[in-house]
Amino acid sequence: MLYRLARGILRLYFSLCRGWVVEGVENIPEEGELIVVANHSSYQDPLILGAAMTRPVNFMGKVELFRYPLFGSLLRLLGAFPVKRKAVDRAAIRHALAILAERKVLGMFPEGTRSKTGQLGEAQAGVVLLATKSGAPILPAGIKRGRGRGGVVIRFGKPFYLEAEGRERREAGKRIMAEIASLLS
Repeated sequence: MLYRLARGILRLYFSLCRGWVVEGVENIPEEGELIVVANHSSYQDPLILGAAMTRPVNFMGKVELFRYPLFGSLLRLLGAFPVKRKAVDRAAIRHALAILAERKVLGMFPEGTRSKTGQLGEAQAGVVLLATKSGAPILPAGIKRGRGRGGVVIRFGKPFYLEAEGRERREAGKRIMAEIASLLS
């Protein structure tokens, strides 16, 4: 209920104030487990991506965001959960796999941090691990901004599956980032 209300308010805001365009909505599966991945260059990205999706998204967010009691509680109410970056966070991995086992949507920014330059970096190992361990399809998304307060374009690509073991995981991460890059051009 709270998620749908927040999504409706955000859609109205982005439509009226930011002039957003959402493309490829038909590529979002209506049901089943799903990992949605996107580029990340602004604190607004989870809001933009969550508002553009047709299904609720459970975002993985850096643990620092959850240290503020009121804000952390709100994030949890909206389905987000903390992850310790630069460490193997087994609790976050278990939580993410549980979300996928419940046939819900997991939202991730594969680079693990915001890009200050707008250039895409390398995918962290976590997204590949979760995709291969769960068997969930990956839905790539590209968030492209205009200059200043210009419009925002969100493009969803076609879902795809990863099968990667050992050394193939690095290549799988490159594929994820290439899929996102193709949606930004």
